[in-house]
Amino acid sequence: MNPLKFYKSEPIPLEFHKVRIVQKLNLVPLDRRLLAIKDAGFNTFKLSTRDVFLDMLTDSGTNAMSDNQLAAMMQADDAYAGSQSFDKLQKAVQDVLGKKYLLPTHQGRGAENVICRTFIKPGNIIPMNYHFTTALAHIMAVGGKIAELLHDDALKLQSDNPFKGNIDIEKLEKCIQEHGVENIPFIRMEASTNLIGGQPFSVRNMMDVRKVADKYGIMLVLDASLIGENAYLVKQREEEWKENSMEEIIKMITSLSDLVYFSARKLSSSRGGGICTNRKALYQKMEALIPLYEGFLTYGGISIREIEAMAVGLYETLDETMISQSPDFIHFMVTGCMNKGIPMVTPPGVLGAHVDAMQFCSHIPQEQYPAGALAAAFYLCSGVRGMERGSVSSARDENGNEVLADVELLRLALPRRVFTLSQVKYAMDRLEWIFDNRKLIGGLRFTYEPPVLRFFMGSLEPIVDWPARLVDKFRKDFGDSL
Repeated sequence: MNPLKFYKSEPIPLEFHKVRIVQKLNLVPLDRRLLAIKDAGFNTFKLSTRDVFLDMLTDSGTNAMSDNQLAAMMQADDAYAGSQSFDKLQKAVQDVLGKKYLLPTHQGRGAENVICRTFIKPGNIIPMNYHFTTALAHIMAVGGKIAELLHDDALKLQSDNPFKGNIDIEKLEKCIQEHGVENIPFIRMEASTNLIGGQPFSVRNMMDVRKVADKYGIMLVLDASLIGENAYLVKQREEEWKENSMEEIIKMITSLSDLVYFSARKLSSSRGGGICTNRKALYQKMEALIPLYEGFLTYGGISIREIEAMAVGLYETLDETMISQSPDFIHFMVTGCMNKGIPMVTPPGVLGAHVDAMQFCSHIPQEQYPAGALAAAFYLCSGVRGMERGSVSSARDENGNEVLADVELLRLALPRRVFTLSQVKYAMDRLEWIFDNRKLIGGLRFTYEPPVLRFFMGSLEPIVDWPARLVDKFRKDFGDSL
């Protein structure tokens, strides 16, 4: 796609779509936002959307669907077994991802459950670029452990490293030699590492990982939930691939993987998930777990209508004008915030704009969850729901000890084709205000902590009554404004 240049106007990301159906939003008053975040236990996951203005929690299941996807849903073949809709999805997976055998799952974590139960034994080690919350939970649930093998500078949040999601090959070799091939069932690569700011890996790095996997006879597993955006950033940043199409880049990445799994909530702007491979033996090892945990082999717990939308959405992943919209909006937001002195993860990644909460709230000890506190404070002053991606999203070790996260981030997700530029600018304005008043934010502590995936359901409370101070300052600066 050729670059678009403006004559005299400010260069902005231009949308290559038009809005045909709209959903009304409400920005509730400040008093209501204060009550809502208290009732939610200062956990933005537990807010009701009736109290949320801009929902920047996640891109999972929140991307806008296309007219062609909605039309396809009306053609669904609602059969329990042997659905023709599944045949369309299977063909789309082969055309886009280059894999012949497909096992459908209700979403990405369903795929993780099946893969982990099939291949991991207690004591096994899974080398990877970086973990995702549900992937880690499933690995730990079957007695496995992880080894995160990013390059040392990948956790430097402000840098010009274009591929922070790369695996350090020397670390990978060392990990295999230390733990033994027999204890490593597979190597996991995540396209656009979620928890460190949506940072991609390069095709060259994937090739190098493949060489190591072949050297030791280890399977390579790819989480392709964000492969479209990863491929787009490869096209932007990796010289060798700048002239290649999205289709060519995606197929190169998947061809290097023995097993590919994905959440359709991200990959194809629909619902559902899947596991795909060209190795029939791997397919057959997992096959029996699909009816047990997900549903029959031709629906896997997914609505047949969603399966039709998945098939269309997979093909649309190859459309650069569609896949570029979210990364370009993220770049606009990150660059604008950095220009105002707000510490952001750079270079801009995918999923959303990521705020460096450790630097933003440097006065809050990490044990008091600065990213969680910032997420609550930002909602309070804006009505915008972001997501904590820090120590609240971490997990305790096997002895119950707190494991502090490598980074503390506030993620402001920008799902594909959902928000307008004026809404993004509003979020940036409120983020600048909270940055200028950041010393008013205080820490949090758990009042209810579930044993697994605590960030979904846990409740917290302020250590001191800092929300009241923040509300008073907001009223002083904005008067009766929403």
